[in-house]
Amino acid sequence: MSKRLKLLQSFTAAIVALLAASCTTIDPYTGEQRTSRAMQYGAVGAVVCGLIGAGESRQRARNAALGCGAIGAGVGAYMDAQERELREELAGTGVQVYRNGNELQLIMPGNVTFPTNGYSVRSDFETVLDSVARVLYKFTDTRLQVTGHTDSTGARAYNYDLSSRRAGSVANYLASQGIDQGRLIIQGKGPDQPVATNDSAYGRAENRRVELSIVAVDA
Repeated sequence: MSKRLKLLQSFTAAIVALLAASCTTIDPYTGEQRTSRAMQYGAVGAVVCGLIGAGESRQRARNAALGCGAIGAGVGAYMDAQERELREELAGTGVQVYRNGNELQLIMPGNVTFPTNGYSVRSDFETVLDSVARVLYKFTDTRLQVTGHTDSTGARAYNYDLSSRRAGSVANYLASQGIDQGRLIIQGKGPDQPVATNDSAYGRAENRRVELSIVAVDA
């Protein structure tokens, strides 16, 4: 082992501790200290990867640096990996995957998720939610907001209740597959957030949906 590597390793604990301390903030609600995951992924990861590379030959050091790129990139790389796996799992299922910055959104059409006017997940859609749960179970540093939507047909009170129940059914199913309920937020928006006109059958079908928003913690 080179003298340079020995020297670098002797300072590893101190450097990582310093960076971790610089990433610590006070939670305004609880008053407790917490460490930002976004900073952890980037700053601490960069130091550790630099130390790995320092002990290698030039070629292997370059490879180590490339391999650590995802860590240095932080939350963005974390969400990149999650997006990639979700797209692979959900290809051809009818569920749409969208990316907006460090937020992922899954759009589940009502006609493939639930029976007409019902809120129990269709049995043939359970395998799709199984695929979603497999990915979410691996990527634990995210919050999950499940939102139900309806078209404008019928009474508003009925639509609000239906949208909430459908969101709850999706969240409960994910929880039954091992997703921590503490990560799940449930809400029903009824007809208030249409994505298409309610003046056509096609538009109403687009509006009947459940959305799952996946947001990185401390993004």
